[in-house]
Amino acid sequence: MRVRILTGVRFLRRSENAESASDTTTVDEETDDGRTPRGHTTPGKGRATPKRRDAEAGGRRRGPAPPPPRTQREASKLARQNRPSKEARREASADRRRRMDAGDDRVLLPRDRGPVRAYVRDIVDSRPHVIGLFLPLAALVVVAALIQVPAIQSYITLFTFLMLAVMIVEGTLLGYQTTRRARAKFPGENVNPLATGWYSFSRATQPRRMRVPKPKVERGATVA
Repeated sequence: MRVRILTGVRFLRRSENAESASDTTTVDEETDDGRTPRGHTTPGKGRATPKRRDAEAGGRRRGPAPPPPRTQREASKLARQNRPSKEARREASADRRRRMDAGDDRVLLPRDRGPVRAYVRDIVDSRPHVIGLFLPLAALVVVAALIQVPAIQSYITLFTFLMLAVMIVEGTLLGYQTTRRARAKFPGENVNPLATGWYSFSRATQPRRMRVPKPKVERGATVA
């Protein structure tokens, strides 16, 4: 058997520098023609991929939804478990009340929302009104009905009719004034005269301390 001896052949070996360079990830620059070279590698995201159990522990656990209650007792038990505590409901109610008093549109009733209604409230709250005596007048009528004295009942009835006439006239003028000023203040808004007039009238009949939202202007203040 012949053995061929290869002469002049130089076996290539990886140098120590090549081995150390292969251990690190390098990013070659792009070639002149804009193509990414073959040795290009994308840098890592800098963190290890979390395991599935760790990902589920940090967020909502995947799986089928719980079955619905089959009996009335189970439904009542589930409702009690999901119901907030009395303290939480009390705090939520107090927070909602504070926000309503402050005039937050997110919690106000639909009739109280918007810049037009806020402007109407400022006009009404800026001065006293005879209409504000509506509730005391109603209480006076109840007292007159309990008093079995015809003379006193006659005087109270006459006084009541006079006050009601004054209130009707003042309410009409107040509704006209607030509608005219709201249209001048907000020309791009659709200001309904009947709705605006009734809103101003109903707020003026309430005592100042009982108004919601709370007045933001003092009596005698000028509302532009």
